[in-house]
Amino acid sequence: MKRKIIEHRKSLYFISILLLGLFLSRKFELRSYLTDINSLKEIKTMIDNNYIVSILLYLIFTIIGSSVLALPGITFAIIAGGLFGPWLGSFYCLLGTTLGAIFSFLLSRYLLKDSIKELVKKNEKLYNIIFQTDSQREMLILMITRLLPIFPFNLQNFAYGITNISVIKYTLGTFLFMIPGIIIFSLGTEGVINGTDRNNMFLIASIILSLTIVCGVYLYRRYKMLIIREQYER
Repeated sequence: MKRKIIEHRKSLYFISILLLGLFLSRKFELRSYLTDINSLKEIKTMIDNNYIVSILLYLIFTIIGSSVLALPGITFAIIAGGLFGPWLGSFYCLLGTTLGAIFSFLLSRYLLKDSIKELVKKNEKLYNIIFQTDSQREMLILMITRLLPIFPFNLQNFAYGITNISVIKYTLGTFLFMIPGIIIFSLGTEGVINGTDRNNMFLIASIILSLTIVCGVYLYRRYKMLIIREQYER
């Protein structure tokens, strides 16, 4: 009986957070920023007038968008690159997506632990690499899932919440391993918007993309070989 009461409380907490996120999304019309060019122009004007407020609004949008609205991770990098430029945009995006990832992680760990695992099982690759791995390889797994785009950004944020990885280790790994992907899309966005420096932006983004994919694929193959070797030794 006591357990059922606790589960009901967790559900109510989550629903409250979800409703708050949806309210803020509607209040600030966050979704319109993705589709309405006039909204983007208004934001740029606001950035010129009040830079701090613009950053705070972007961070709120990113945190809510990555946890409650489940928007693709690429969305936040593109918006940041277009509004703040490639380098500051990358930093603000990294800050916002890291905070959003931590928020999703904590929601999963303390409110949704019983339901998330069933959801993650539907993505076989993510489930196998996260839940069938020795805890000593937590940072390796975190690096692989952050570097390779084959693992859904939002789902893995929740998935890590029901593993044994510590909040500190998860936060540090998430912050570091998301850097390449964020820079790639921020530079790419700047290349599309800024015609004068387009070739350089695309060149740098392409180099980082190539290195990231090579590194991610190498680590993933190495991980699979280690698993096969361990199974053979047993």
